[in-house]
Amino acid sequence: MKITRALLYPLLGCLLLVIHGQAQNSKPTYQDYHLTFEERVNDLVSRMTLEEKVAQMLNAAPAIPRLGIPAYDWWNETLHGVARTPYNVTVYPQAIAMAATWDTAALYKMADYSAVEGRVIHNKAIAAGKTKDRYLGLTYWTPNINIFRDPRWGRGQETYGEDPYLTATLADAFVRGLQGNDPKYLKAAACAKHYAVHSGPEPSRHVFDVDVSPYDMWDTYLPAFKKLVTVSKVAGVMCAYNAFRKQPCCASDVLMTDILRNQWSFKGYVTSDCGAIDDFYRNHKTHPDAAAASADAVFHGTDIDCGNEAYKALVQAVKENKITEKQIDVSVKRLFMIRFRLGMFDPPSMVKYAQTPATELESVAHGNHALLMAHESIVLLKNANNTLPLKKGLKKIVVLGPNAINVIAPLGNYSGTPSKLTTLFQGIKEKTGATTQVVYEKAVNYTNNNVLEYDDISGTCSIDGKPGIKAIYYNNRELNGEPVATVFEQHVEHDWQEGENAVGNLRANDFSARYITNYKATTDGAITFEVEADDGYRFTVNGKTVLNSWNRKPRDIASYTLTTQKDSVYNLVLEYWQGEGKATIKMHTGHPAVTDFNALVKKYGDADAFIFAGGISPQLEGEEMKVSDPGFKGGDRTSILLPAIQTELMKALQASGKPVVFVMMTGSALATPWESENIPAIVNGWYGGQAAGTALADVLFGNYNPSGRLPVTFYNSDNDLPSFEDYTMKNRTYRYFTGKPLFGFGYGLSYTTFRYDQLTIPAAVQKGKTVKVTVRVTNTGKLAGDEVAQLYVVNQNTTIQTSLKTLKGYQRITLRPAESKVISFVLQPDDLSYVDASGQRNPLVGKVQISVGSSQPDEPNTTSGNVIKKELTIK
Repeated sequence: MKITRALLYPLLGCLLLVIHGQAQNSKPTYQDYHLTFEERVNDLVSRMTLEEKVAQMLNAAPAIPRLGIPAYDWWNETLHGVARTPYNVTVYPQAIAMAATWDTAALYKMADYSAVEGRVIHNKAIAAGKTKDRYLGLTYWTPNINIFRDPRWGRGQETYGEDPYLTATLADAFVRGLQGNDPKYLKAAACAKHYAVHSGPEPSRHVFDVDVSPYDMWDTYLPAFKKLVTVSKVAGVMCAYNAFRKQPCCASDVLMTDILRNQWSFKGYVTSDCGAIDDFYRNHKTHPDAAAASADAVFHGTDIDCGNEAYKALVQAVKENKITEKQIDVSVKRLFMIRFRLGMFDPPSMVKYAQTPATELESVAHGNHALLMAHESIVLLKNANNTLPLKKGLKKIVVLGPNAINVIAPLGNYSGTPSKLTTLFQGIKEKTGATTQVVYEKAVNYTNNNVLEYDDISGTCSIDGKPGIKAIYYNNRELNGEPVATVFEQHVEHDWQEGENAVGNLRANDFSARYITNYKATTDGAITFEVEADDGYRFTVNGKTVLNSWNRKPRDIASYTLTTQKDSVYNLVLEYWQGEGKATIKMHTGHPAVTDFNALVKKYGDADAFIFAGGISPQLEGEEMKVSDPGFKGGDRTSILLPAIQTELMKALQASGKPVVFVMMTGSALATPWESENIPAIVNGWYGGQAAGTALADVLFGNYNPSGRLPVTFYNSDNDLPSFEDYTMKNRTYRYFTGKPLFGFGYGLSYTTFRYDQLTIPAAVQKGKTVKVTVRVTNTGKLAGDEVAQLYVVNQNTTIQTSLKTLKGYQRITLRPAESKVISFVLQPDDLSYVDASGQRNPLVGKVQISVGSSQPDEPNTTSGNVIKKELTIK
């Protein structure tokens, strides 16, 4: 058949319509949900320009509209509940407190619940078009699994303690709980940090170069990271600020290339700690500029530059042949693989986690679990003469100390904000009821007894015809432009967590505020205004600036005393700006006084008991802080001794002859030699989260039987410690400490007692084989309680150099009075091995001692249970 031009044109038209229709219906490969993530990621990255790829390697990755890629900030935190979010969330005990539970099931559930709340928050961010905002994503830079080798480190509160085995098992539970068990999608992405040999001092972390022996590295510093990478399948790793053997950690041949990527075959993503790439050329001086530093970091497998955008220089680095675009592709593909696995490029109907209902935020179940973990974390350190639990019929209880009503102390650092938090004072009042008079007096600050006796002047303050203080908020640091909110407040009393909203939708960072009121004096005399702020502030009275710390960024407390005349009106203006981090602005009024401890005791001569809430707080210890209190520096401590002023107060309380209970809050080990000898009851409450006050009151009055165990050694004094800068493990932690601790790792008392017997192990075993250990545990007391059974391996072969002893198993069990349970442990070949001088792991041979009981085999203090031991011969 001959095709004429008249027939050809319609046929071509039909063909074009078919082709056009197919093109309309087809999708790019990366949008085809039937293909593998790898195929989709490869296709997506192939469509990007070099500049677009590099931009995706910043923590604040911009949108690429032409490819349908939304903006995304990788930086988020969920150390003990979702942190730094503008929404109210469930806040669990600080990490070190959760470690004191020795409860992997509870850690798993906490992480699962945190991931659920994180999904709700991320869903809200998507709905509001705010995926570019920090602290709203699904990539959480936690857990912190650095070994807490020295109690002076202020960030030790973020860790699971000093033991590699305990850290690894708890962190494994956390990662599995957070990431979920879906075969295709991640619920959230965990990130093990700070890889790998990193634990202070804080002031020198940007310049510090550390070298440790292969033995210490593989015996102490790497086991938890290895477990999370090879077993838990953690999605991310964060490399540390410091250098390791002359190379910045984020460009370390040994850590990043040889171990992480080659030996452990890590396929996930690596982020730098924030600003760590800049440290290459600004502080470590190992690289000439941002281009060289960025190229080297990427070459070593660091995929994200968090902080100051040094990675923007990667475009220049490619052009200068310092690195190839193909190497850039490797990192970008890793990053998009995580985002695809989180379901960010699939319809919510395909991703079960994306369908999480908003009702899960601060759910009842989550709150109950925060209380359970707070209960389990509390460690009873001393209870002479059964001082605790206190009787509920006491007529008058006096609560003293800086942590009794402090709402910051229970939260710890890297925290979210709960809608309800219970302080110790509140918890005691709620527990005792109307029949008991509960009185509070601060008496001391953390390091001195110069306290402000508060006078509330809010009733005599007004402005614009309204009572109170006019608070004007701006979305910049300079009080410029139109305010974003103007509200009236009764008091200036603000502690905002990082990322929280200050007022309305105004985030509590990079903002400023002006607080204005007119104060009418009621008497002739004087009144003192005490201002506490982080960051800058200035205070003006009748137009005269009387306090000016506008250019001072660290937390500052200052006071001004105003001489007043009755009925005179004084115009007060407090101005404040906040940059990054937590935001604090407070103004208290009253009269300064130095507490006379003897007069204080006499004042409360009718008290039935004193409860002193002391210790320290996250206002003194934490990440790279600037504090001026004696004993603290840069977020770390220069002394582990309890501040002397607190001991002086407790000496006066003890001399009264009344029962004294010391409730200690801390994120690390404190040395309390006098208290441990003289105070009858000592309770360590750590930073217990939103339910801290309720949980502590439950323990004090016997509604909960304490069961926490120390995840760190409590030393007697600073003299027990090597140099803070010394990273060798000699004479550090329970595994190598040759002295006598105040309270040992694993120690904790109960209101009941336990007996261990019927320990069974084989007499001998071939090396490389598993060993089953069984033991019977009986509650021999009158109260039900939880016991934490601990198994330690002690090498008896003197030809093999190992730690003094090492934890290799633990179980938390609940027993009724007179109830017995037989529990078992299975020691794997790796549990019966040691690291040699070259860093290689070998099987133990010869005799080893297996110790099972309520504590370490040589705990110096009387415990609530015994320890039994047997020898095993490994052939």
